[in-house]
Amino acid sequence: MIKNIKWLLLVSLTFTACTEDEEVITYNTSDGQPLTAGSADFSKYVALGDSFAAGFSDNALFIEGQKGSYPAILAQQFALAGGGEFRIPFMADNVGGFAGSTTFTPRLYFNGTAPSSVALPPFNQVSTTTLAPLGGTFNNFGIPGAKSFHLLAPNYGNPSGLGENPPTANPYFVRMATAPAKTVLEDALAQNPTFFSLWIGGNDELGYATAGGDPAVNPLTPQATFTGAYNGLIAQLTAGGRKGVIANLPSVTTLPYFYVIKYDQLKQTDLVDPASGVSLIPLLNAQLYGPLDNALTFLGQGDRINLLSTTGNNPMIIKDETLADLGPQLTAVLIGGGVPAPQATVLGAVFGQVRQTKSTDLICLSASTRIGRNTNLNLDGVVSPLPGNDPTSLDRLGVTFPLPDRYILLPSEVTEIQAATEGYNNTIEAAAAANNLAIVDAEAIMTQLTTTGISGNGFTMTDDFVTGGAFSLDGVHPSPRGYALIANKFLEAINAKYGSNFKGVSYADYRILFPPVL
Repeated sequence: MIKNIKWLLLVSLTFTACTEDEEVITYNTSDGQPLTAGSADFSKYVALGDSFAAGFSDNALFIEGQKGSYPAILAQQFALAGGGEFRIPFMADNVGGFAGSTTFTPRLYFNGTAPSSVALPPFNQVSTTTLAPLGGTFNNFGIPGAKSFHLLAPNYGNPSGLGENPPTANPYFVRMATAPAKTVLEDALAQNPTFFSLWIGGNDELGYATAGGDPAVNPLTPQATFTGAYNGLIAQLTAGGRKGVIANLPSVTTLPYFYVIKYDQLKQTDLVDPASGVSLIPLLNAQLYGPLDNALTFLGQGDRINLLSTTGNNPMIIKDETLADLGPQLTAVLIGGGVPAPQATVLGAVFGQVRQTKSTDLICLSASTRIGRNTNLNLDGVVSPLPGNDPTSLDRLGVTFPLPDRYILLPSEVTEIQAATEGYNNTIEAAAAANNLAIVDAEAIMTQLTTTGISGNGFTMTDDFVTGGAFSLDGVHPSPRGYALIANKFLEAINAKYGSNFKGVSYADYRILFPPVL
């Protein structure tokens, strides 16, 4: 026993001596060791991509959003390990959009109940950003709206292409292109980068999705086109053994943009006469829904339209191009039921492929400002054959006139987009493997946001609109904290592939909503 006590005393003295003689240093890195770039060279970093790389947020591009883009955050971290200057093509102000444009509009802010525009009173802010070339060179080549093949397209920065239909140029690249005929990739490679990031392909699927799967508004990029463009980009970016990080694509149909508007969006208060405050439902059922329901039931399609309920919420009416067009038959049945021929003919033409929305339909957030409004050819792509201001006239979108395809993602279109995403991701992942590149699994990140959420630094981010913390007010692009999450995921992939040990940024340093005035 005495011998054992002596050994214990000796061991204790040994540990004490080590503690007193050696100072243990823990570094602010992912592994507590001195910061290293590993095998990567971050001295000249360029970022290529779309609106996510640019820092687009709240439906606009503006200075504070650009400062918080994931490439800007990456560049700040790279600077700690030998990274150089990272030049950004800043917009002129924090309003967003372009001066006088009705397409590229100012950013949104949260007014306490819903997103609102900073261009409206009481803020009355006006964008001062123009198409004037900025001059100089840049490191961030995130181009809002760009698809994969656009990064390789000559004249994508040529202002003359903005007036074509459809446009062949992009106003954001017009501002920063070194010459009108230059491609995005050419200008990026002219910087002689030592490291690159590429996250592209979102708009190849997202443009189609946010257009409600309407190819006339924004077509889905064919798989062969995407594969050819993507592999062409990677071949030039990795020339000479250049290292980089790429990312696959999330399932865009899980974005908040498609879940704010519910299929049973019509509340009882939406279906009242604004003049008298009396419910319009009995009148609508008698004059429109009832006759249509009876006629469609006679044709064996009684599940397309049902009477409106006088309690609770009601579905909207939409055009579903996957349905058989029963226009002529519907007209004949209505006439047989006593509906005057002119009215029956109009109803047949309008409602031949119409049904009420179901829980499997995804309603685009863009429909929020159009439901219940009169049809407008420029906004909606359709116009009622019987326009009118009467609340029961055949001219109220989603109520008496079907919401057009551009506002609805049908289940068949969701399946189509998911298949395209899988194909694009196969191309991206094969490129990462073939070129030994770091890769970010954005698809898995989005899945986690929609299920358990992602936690860090005392915060949990989810895909919930406005309150989830990860997405901005447009329902598609990240919030400042969401961009910090993306940057950290990129850093994790870079650490794993190249042996660097960046810790990443704290989510506590990034807000979830921009204020009305910046």
